[in-house]
Amino acid sequence: AAMLRRSLWLCLCLCSCPARGLRIHEYLYFQVLSPGDIRYIFTATPAKDFGGVFNTRYDQIHLVPADPPEACGELNNGVFIQDQIALVERGGCSFLSKTRVIQEHGGRAVIIADNAYDNDSFYIEMIQDSTRRTADIPALFLLGRDGYMIRRSLEQHGLPWAVISIPVNVTSIPTYEMMQPPWTFW
Repeated sequence: AAMLRRSLWLCLCLCSCPARGLRIHEYLYFQVLSPGDIRYIFTATPAKDFGGVFNTRYDQIHLVPADPPEACGELNNGVFIQDQIALVERGGCSFLSKTRVIQEHGGRAVIIADNAYDNDSFYIEMIQDSTRRTADIPALFLLGRDGYMIRRSLEQHGLPWAVISIPVNVTSIPTYEMMQPPWTFW
């Protein structure tokens, strides 16, 4: 009953947002498959005016934390980003710059987590910078708490990446079966 109330509340809040606010169809969902302690469905928002879209569903792909986390230049682990999805931290340079760095390292997409680790509800609108550059890979924004919890779990398990499924169609999953992060209010 509590899950149903939260889902209805979320729908009412999102559907009544002003024209500039997020609508339910502007969310993209992914599920962490491994490690098991964070096997949840996470919510992300696509960049507003740059980056590509997911034309393919990846049932098992690596989510690789960038090193350095802000991904504003050359990556120490760029070889592991090739053909995978990068987890990047906000800050240091523009969202577009981060996306281009991951694209140049052969990444299929980038998930940029807020650098405010306590942020569990406020989505940032990622917009084009003033450079007129472009990016072809999808770029998503993730809440800071979610990014922190994923990175923390990987560190605790000594793992170089998580295995995820992206995108996930949550409309086909009954609300009572959705594995949502316990620290996030949906």
